[in-house]
Amino acid sequence: MRRRRMQQEEEAGVDLTPMLDVVFIMLIFFIVTTSFVKESGVDIQRPEASTASARPDAQVMVAITPEGAIWVNGEAVDADRVGEAVSGAMGDGDGSVVIQADQQSRTGLLIRTMDRIRQSGVDNIAVAASEGGD
Repeated sequence: MRRRRMQQEEEAGVDLTPMLDVVFIMLIFFIVTTSFVKESGVDIQRPEASTASARPDAQVMVAITPEGAIWVNGEAVDADRVGEAVSGAMGDGDGSVVIQADQQSRTGLLIRTMDRIRQSGVDNIAVAASEGGD
């Protein structure tokens, strides 16, 4: 009688191992399929453009604030050294650079920033804009 009761108690338990396996596989799936959005590190009010399109291949984000400060991947950079900072952040890869200039920033600073980035050897540069406008 005692043996039969012990066998029934062992069989009555729920094995959680398959459920844990499924949970871990789902976790790995969601981690792998998550897209990570790269931001410049500063709050920028982008100008609107009706032809704006997404650039998910951006490797380096450059932000220009209304006060004239330049940020590269979340770090403040001097305007004269923005090309060096971008080429250092790019490494050896052939990625693209997206400049997020605030709509209140000066156009001259945007052009100088683009020139310095091009002088550092990066040719694939885009200027960010929000969808909308006329």
